[in-house]
Amino acid sequence: MRDFALEVYFSKWEFAAKYNLAGSDGENMTLAQLLALAGPEDRAAFEQQSLGYTETFGAPALREEIAKTYDTVTPQHLLCFAGAEEAIYAAMQVLLSAGDHAIVITPNYQAAETVPLGICEVSGVALDIDRNWDLDLDLLRAALRPNTKLISINFPNNPTGKILPRATFDAMVEICRSRGIWLFSDEVYRLIERDPSRRLPQVVDVYERGISLNVMSKAYGLAGLRIGWLACKDRAMLVRFERFKHFLSICNSAPSEVLARIALKSRDYILARNRAVVRDNLAVLNAFFADYAHLFDWREPDGGCIGFIRYKGAEGVEEFTRRLVEESGVLFLPSSIYRSELGPVPENCLRVGFGRSHVPAGVAVLRAWLEANQPQQMKTVGGRS
Repeated sequence: MRDFALEVYFSKWEFAAKYNLAGSDGENMTLAQLLALAGPEDRAAFEQQSLGYTETFGAPALREEIAKTYDTVTPQHLLCFAGAEEAIYAAMQVLLSAGDHAIVITPNYQAAETVPLGICEVSGVALDIDRNWDLDLDLLRAALRPNTKLISINFPNNPTGKILPRATFDAMVEICRSRGIWLFSDEVYRLIERDPSRRLPQVVDVYERGISLNVMSKAYGLAGLRIGWLACKDRAMLVRFERFKHFLSICNSAPSEVLARIALKSRDYILARNRAVVRDNLAVLNAFFADYAHLFDWREPDGGCIGFIRYKGAEGVEEFTRRLVEESGVLFLPSSIYRSELGPVPENCLRVGFGRSHVPAGVAVLRAWLEANQPQQMKTVGGRS
């Protein structure tokens, strides 16, 4: 497999940059803040937690709380992992074989295509930037083959924030059902949609061969817990995933399982808090991008806490993002990070993240850097300083 471009880039810049305006997670919490949400019983459970091995499927009490986030899922339908990445890797390795074919929607989180590409033939179906990242179902149908085993989707999408219309989503489920295709759905940005009425159902709740992926990292902002999970109604397949996990993490961190359970019990509070951060940050970004419309093609994403927008400066997005982080400490992700082996991804785009409370401070630094470095361009085009 080729290097994970995003992680290579983040290894260099994520903790070196002062203002990470590319971050993909919600507002983080400290351990003290999270424990303050715990009742006496859960606080005692954390303090008295044995640091031995835990159940490979995940602690029963944790799976009980996760199951409450679905409509039709029970703890028996859940398998926990060390984050979402491990879950993607295990599922693709188990579901796919050399003679199979998979379809992946692009642009995407790189693991969604790189892992399957190491196993079988994979086709990409691209979202259309010029149609507000719409998915053309005719292109999806044209990509189908007799040996298509799996379709991999991610909505709200990383990096675009796109949410499919419900009719398109339902049509995709029916395409899969008519052919017995597995539908693997990365749902890590669900629950922080701009408009709750656009929220899609979780695939596992509406399709017998649907597999839903989620994690504590994104909507909940608790990436450091390293707790993710798969929900699947096919118990035999879930057991196969579990057997594969034996060769990976084996089991999750025991303290993290307790902390994740505490967070899920307080999910209404945590999600409301993170939605408020996103809402306030979008107000800041909307004002900023209105002032710099000659440089950025900003459209407020449907959901999640990231967007993928065109940069229109003459030097190109790669040079812009490099200079910006080196000279100001403000980090964006250039479109080269989202290069796909399945087809072209729009160039001169950048990923902006707006899930964390430091975004306004970062935007202020970005504005000052632009004013210092592009004053003539601003005056010529009419940008407001």
